[in-house]
Amino acid sequence: MNTDKIIKLFNSELVVVSVGSPAFATAIENQGYKTVQVDWVPPAGGDRQMQELLKIMGGLN
Repeated sequence: MNTDKIIKLFNSELVVVSVGSPAFATAIENQGYKTVQVDWVPPAGGDRQMQELLKIMGGLN
């Protein structure tokens, strides 16, 4: 097994992807790490019945 890629990964700079509350990203940044904030909400506001309808209509993969 070639471990060079794994070693390179663990020696690289940590960047955290934060999905949801910006408070999580802020807490990580306060510890000196970089973050990328993703503005994401569940499809149809999380309503499962509406998600199923959207799937039927071809609006969700």
